Amino acid sequence: MKIRPLADKVLVQRLEAETKTTGGIVLPDSAKEKPQRGKIVSVGKGKLLDDGTRQKVQVKKGDMVLFTSYAGTEVKIDGKEYLIMDESDIMAVIEK
Repeated sequence: MKIRPLADKVLVQRLEAETKTTGGIVLPDSAKEKPQRGKIVSVGKGKLLDDGTRQKVQVKKGDMVLFTSYAGTEVKIDGKEYLIMDESDIMAVIEK
């Protein structure tokens, strides 16, 4: 199944939670925090402005991003979990 976000929405696949601390302690599932990092899977065409033009989305498919803690709506597609969120919920693009 394919999902195409509308307007300034983006589809993000959240990265897996860390299973160990930096000191090597293995974390149980109940102690893991949901990561605030993910990979852009799909983007909308951009926000429709009052004058009828579209403001382009600043991220693109494949970008690694940081987003706010409570960003987006969780959806399950073909057994995988994704987030659909506003572009404004993305705080930064991670560059290597």
